[in-house]
Amino acid sequence: MKLNFYFGKTCFLLILAAVIPGFLFGQGISPAAEFENLFNTEVVTYSQASRFVLEAAEELIIRDPHAAFQYAVNYGWLPKNVGIDDIARLDHIAMLLANSFNINGGLLYSVTKNSRYAYRELKYMNVIQGRVVSSMPVSGERLIFYVNRMLGRQDIINKLDEKNLARERMRGHLEEVAAELTGIIIRQSIADTTVQVTDRGIVVTFSDIQFLADSAELPAVGRRKINEIAGVLRAVPGVKIIVTGHTTNVGGEDYLLELSRSRARSVADYLVSLGVCEAENVIVAGYGGSRPIADNATPQGMAANRRVEITIFGDIK
Repeated sequence: MKLNFYFGKTCFLLILAAVIPGFLFGQGISPAAEFENLFNTEVVTYSQASRFVLEAAEELIIRDPHAAFQYAVNYGWLPKNVGIDDIARLDHIAMLLANSFNINGGLLYSVTKNSRYAYRELKYMNVIQGRVVSSMPVSGERLIFYVNRMLGRQDIINKLDEKNLARERMRGHLEEVAAELTGIIIRQSIADTTVQVTDRGIVVTFSDIQFLADSAELPAVGRRKINEIAGVLRAVPGVKIIVTGHTTNVGGEDYLLELSRSRARSVADYLVSLGVCEAENVIVAGYGGSRPIADNATPQGMAANRRVEITIFGDIK
């Protein structure tokens, strides 16, 4: 049954698009198309729900649903026995919402942090409404409604404001780290490597790491580049890392996505082996050839597009 909103569908989507932060609609995706797709999804998967909820809560800004799902499972915000493409249950979505939006909750939820009491907590908060059961699947429409209810609460607004202030304070430290990384790259003449500070952290781009064709094994040149900057990265407090892999456009889409994700995983595993951060604090994403930064028509452009990007951000909770 469709939820009984107080507005028409179009009005509701426009209002929600204004409420949810603009970063949800990066990469050239229209807000209307994003919400229309989700609104008309009969049942959402855990990966779809993870990406939407984590971005809305400003917890993890990433377009790859696989990476968002991995993040949620790593932190225990989804059960470890669910599959990435499984249909999402309401009680599990309640646990994801409660953790993503940092809900303190009552005694039982605070102690157990499990899906049963997360569901009860969100029912009590009137986020989950209507005739529902905890095990029922969640539609895209319901997911949007629950996120909207969360974002409309004053305590959530205050927490997001606090998180933004903390992020601003962290940015100053990250700029210092970025300057140190840039100095290392210049002094050590590390080729095809750039450093940039963004709103979400430091992005270190390794272009043309020279993976062998069809291989995800990290070559020696890649390990040397990472070794040079590892010591600085270990100095970032509460460091969390997103590693994204990118390829040229030569090959099938599914193959390139898997190859890019495998190469990103190789870099992530090496960072963990160097003690840069804990395994649960590394998220891996692959985008295949969908995000070129140069023209694939030239050898130089293809070399630039074969890249791995490491985004480093500190703990701002």
